[in-house]
Amino acid sequence: MTLRLVPALTLAALAASPAFAASDSHGGGFVGGLMYSLTDPVTHTAFLAFAVFLLIAWRMGAVKAITSGLDKRADDIRNELDEAQSLREQAAEALALAERRQQDADKEAEAMIAQAKEDAKRIMEEARKDIAERLARREAQAEARIARAEAEATEEVRRAAADAATEAARRLLAEDTAVDQFESAAREIEKALG
Repeated sequence: MTLRLVPALTLAALAASPAFAASDSHGGGFVGGLMYSLTDPVTHTAFLAFAVFLLIAWRMGAVKAITSGLDKRADDIRNELDEAQSLREQAAEALALAERRQQDADKEAEAMIAQAKEDAKRIMEEARKDIAERLARREAQAEARIARAEAEATEEVRRAAADAATEAARRLLAEDTAVDQFESAAREIEKALG
């Protein structure tokens, strides 16, 4: 009921305003200036038309439509802010995850570098041992070849000495002078050995 009284009271106040303005004889200040503008017939008519338009719009539900539109817009803005906050939190989580992954990758890279250094040291030690073993084998092979060559040379010398002794003995037996033959055979053996 009070809602129906509001438009009626507003309309009555607007209609009575020229009489009120005329009796006030345009006093100073804001109210006096407003009342003067209402005494002008063109301004007064435009004001009344605007007031009637507002009343009609209010009665047809324009105020509700405007307020519901504003409320909807406010809700949309609130939802967008909530979504932006959610996206910000997700971005912060993604950043933290990326930083953790970066730290893990750095630690893994450092571990790989340390492992590579250890592997390189181990390989170097193995290579040194392998080289030392190869040198020892080659040295042993060389010593064995030298020993074989010495044995072969000694055997050659023995054969040559045996051949020379055999040849000297054959000559001695072929000649009759035993003492002379023995001395000459001994000289030939010395020559062959020397």
